[in-house]
Amino acid sequence: MSVASRALNAVERIGNKLPDPVFLFLWLILGLIVLSMVGAGLGWSAINPVTGEQLTAESLISPANLERLIIGMPRTLADFPPLGIVITIIYGASVAERTGMFATAIRGALLNAPRSILTPVIVITGMVSHHASDASYVVVIPLAAVIFAAAGRHPLAGLAAGFAAVSGGYAGNLFPGASDALILGITEPAAQLIDPSYSVNIAGNWFFIVGVVFVFTPIVWFLTDRVIEPRLGKWTPSAGVAAPATSEKQLLTVDEKRGLKFAGLALLGMIALWTLITLLPNSPFVDPAAEPEQRFNPLYRSLVAFFAATFFITGGAYGVGSRSIQSHHDLVRMMREGIEQLAPYIVLAFFAAHFVAMFNWSGLGPILAVNAAAGFQTLSLPAPLLLICVVLISCFFDLFIGSASAKWSALAPVVVPMFMLLGISPEMTTAAYRMGDSVTNIATPLMSYFPLILTFAQRWDPKFGLGSLMATMLPYAGAFLIAGLIMVAGWVAFDLPLGPGVGVHYELPAHIVASPAP
Repeated sequence: MSVASRALNAVERIGNKLPDPVFLFLWLILGLIVLSMVGAGLGWSAINPVTGEQLTAESLISPANLERLIIGMPRTLADFPPLGIVITIIYGASVAERTGMFATAIRGALLNAPRSILTPVIVITGMVSHHASDASYVVVIPLAAVIFAAAGRHPLAGLAAGFAAVSGGYAGNLFPGASDALILGITEPAAQLIDPSYSVNIAGNWFFIVGVVFVFTPIVWFLTDRVIEPRLGKWTPSAGVAAPATSEKQLLTVDEKRGLKFAGLALLGMIALWTLITLLPNSPFVDPAAEPEQRFNPLYRSLVAFFAATFFITGGAYGVGSRSIQSHHDLVRMMREGIEQLAPYIVLAFFAAHFVAMFNWSGLGPILAVNAAAGFQTLSLPAPLLLICVVLISCFFDLFIGSASAKWSALAPVVVPMFMLLGISPEMTTAAYRMGDSVTNIATPLMSYFPLILTFAQRWDPKFGLGSLMATMLPYAGAFLIAGLIMVAGWVAFDLPLGPGVGVHYELPAHIVASPAP
């Protein structure tokens, strides 16, 4: 057995022994309680360089913290920032998904693609399909294989390109969506450990995620057409496995086309409405008293409501046009079903919310961040190298834990404050984390959708095994990692904006001494 095979087997054995993320957070909470008791007993402390406040470790079993935990338990869950944001967007997204608007738009984009640009169209569609959440795995990836087969190309090459875009390119998109709301919603309370006035908006990584699309698309295009498809060889259907023809079910029906027209008009109406509100005198989306670069922060923070309302209205318009909605009862049912599918996340959010809150109560996060920042300052590492470390740490944890929000909930309270003290903005740290979390998704058999993708592949080649899928996807993962590291380092080196009004660097208030005290 080769060294690579032994390494993959070891990763699989270790990963299979890990518990559910819910119990990971439960163990983290128990460990945090013990650590807080040790820290309080030893008198761990630091000086917050922003506020000048003396930070001291507090035991989580103190009377005050026990009261917070037990009596304030409902409030702790309700105050968990990502929960409200995600639920708000899901109300609208569930309508857009269940009416069939997302799936139809994806099919329309892929089926009409010219053969010469088939791969990049699939890649861009796959990244944009992240707005459809997990629906992209069960729509884009198998459909990409069908489209390749219909064009006379190897269906497994299409499947690989779709998988690379949907999962490996998870950090990329053309517009912010639910994943941005979720991850940046975790970033904000972590940043407020150092600067209580700091706010994060859903568009905080917008330019970065668009950059991922432009960087990753040619990579997938080149690897699929020049490496993966030639390696797979000419495809001929095996016994009993025929190439499915492009049937009427795969083509857009008259109702579906009408639904997309209605949805397009509704989208234009929503954009016009938000533009009008922004341009009105005394607009609630503009803060005239703020600094110029912060003046449109209310507009950016309104994007959660914008996406929720846009998904709801465009999905409803599509449903009326396609006749997948017969009455208002259907809309209510779709929203209810969307929340039902969110149940696993709500269960996880209960434990994640308490871990984040208890971490804040203990005071360990800021103390660790201040002292770690002091240590990093003595090393004089450049900002690009610091963020490369974040990418690599994120890649490593992604091999074992699939949930992006679970990992970030645990890491953000430490790395976000620490990097703020080193002059790096919370949004830049978040972008580096998202890059690392994205690129290794396709390289680990522990990813929750890996068995499903293997099932899709075996539809075309029954002998296509786990090792075959790993070997097919590893070139993408390796190229994504190299490109991701270069992109993160370059973004910092050239000080590019991450989103509207959001930059790479964070500056401490001028009246505060910037050097963190050990």
